[in-house]
Amino acid sequence: MMVYLRLIYEFFKTGLFAVGGGLATIPFLRDMGASTGWFTDADLTTMIAVSESTPGPMGVNMATYVGYHIAGIPGAILATLGLITPSIIIILVIAGFLARFRDSKIVDSAFRGLRPASTALIAAAGLSVAKNVLMRLGDGEIQCSTLFNWPSVLLAAAVFVCMQIKPLKKLHPIVFIGASAVIGVVFKFAGA
Repeated sequence: MMVYLRLIYEFFKTGLFAVGGGLATIPFLRDMGASTGWFTDADLTTMIAVSESTPGPMGVNMATYVGYHIAGIPGAILATLGLITPSIIIILVIAGFLARFRDSKIVDSAFRGLRPASTALIAAAGLSVAKNVLMRLGDGEIQCSTLFNWPSVLLAAAVFVCMQIKPLKKLHPIVFIGASAVIGVVFKFAGA
């Protein structure tokens, strides 16, 4: 019973403060993993990959994933409800006062202030994911040849280059996600 309440609490907190969408939840999830021990940074990287590859909002997918991992189907439902409940409450409150908020300079200023904050959260999440995926930071002596996860660096560079080629730019992002997943599996089984 306590794990269910903790799931609701942790994801309610995340949903309340993660302004900016799914990527903005990543710093909160990282903190959640560290404080609860439910998942590691490596697990978080896997969750991000799975959440980005599946349909639906990334934050909701990650809440469902963690909830299921911790407490099965009831945990998935409660974590997801915990994440979306703050948004529902805020939308209902704003809808009730929409006429007053529409022309408010204070609300406009608040949203202008939230934009850089959400941009910073998303940038921090991107850097954290890049560090976890592209680098091998261990406790031992760091050498340039072992510092980077070279297959991941090469794959990221190849995807970036492909996305700059005009005919490939028109492809749906799922094509790049699927191709990267296949290449990642090949690298994994090849022992790279």
